[in-house]
Amino acid sequence: MSFDDIAAKMKAKRAAQQGPEEDKPFDFEHSYHIRGKMLGVLLRDARMSAARTIEDCARLLRVPTQTVEAWEYGEAVPSLPQLELLAYYLDVPVSHFWGAETLKSSRSETSDKQPEFINLRNRMIGGMLRQSREEAEVSYEEISEASGIPIETLKQYEMGDVPIPMHELSVLASQVKRNVKYFLETESQIGELLEQREAWKHFSSLPEDVRAFASNPVNIGFIHIAVMLSQMPADRLREVGASIVDITM
Repeated sequence: MSFDDIAAKMKAKRAAQQGPEEDKPFDFEHSYHIRGKMLGVLLRDARMSAARTIEDCARLLRVPTQTVEAWEYGEAVPSLPQLELLAYYLDVPVSHFWGAETLKSSRSETSDKQPEFINLRNRMIGGMLRQSREEAEVSYEEISEASGIPIETLKQYEMGDVPIPMHELSVLASQVKRNVKYFLETESQIGELLEQREAWKHFSSLPEDVRAFASNPVNIGFIHIAVMLSQMPADRLREVGASIVDITM
């Protein structure tokens, strides 16, 4: 049963309850059954969107695969702690499981845009490689000799006609005096997300006391001061340091 079918059934149920038989007792069992079906659709939707299998979810929660299948069919319902773990594992907000919208439409839109995104990025990376090569004043012949990549292939890479394999891009980047990070996407939603993950990776590697200090909103003023100091010219920074020494003496 699809999500739309379940929603329509609930709507019809409410309409029937508002009809002439208003004195009829509310059917709690049927209501819970419908809610379980809705939750099952949302659970399956999140699992499919995350490209996880029923077995994956079962292993995560240490339950039989039949249990997860029963949840998705609405024959049984998980507890809130189980949903919290699933939300974390499937990368969705836990509120997704009591919402009214599936991820299916956004998932299909994303998959439709993937080839376009990849083609555009290949051309952008090729253009960046060409610009970097010209700025470094390195010829095709020099790069070809240093990398072992034929000149014709290098030209195709720069035009974006052929995707650059990652292991070759790392070599070419060094030949044009660039870091691989230079070619990363930073402007689109994907780029922003990847950049945030990299930032979180570096933040997580900081000593615990530094993380605690930086994450405390009370210390935001000190962080702003540190940022301003890091952007000052060296001579101006020395003047500030000398002033601080004078004040403390």
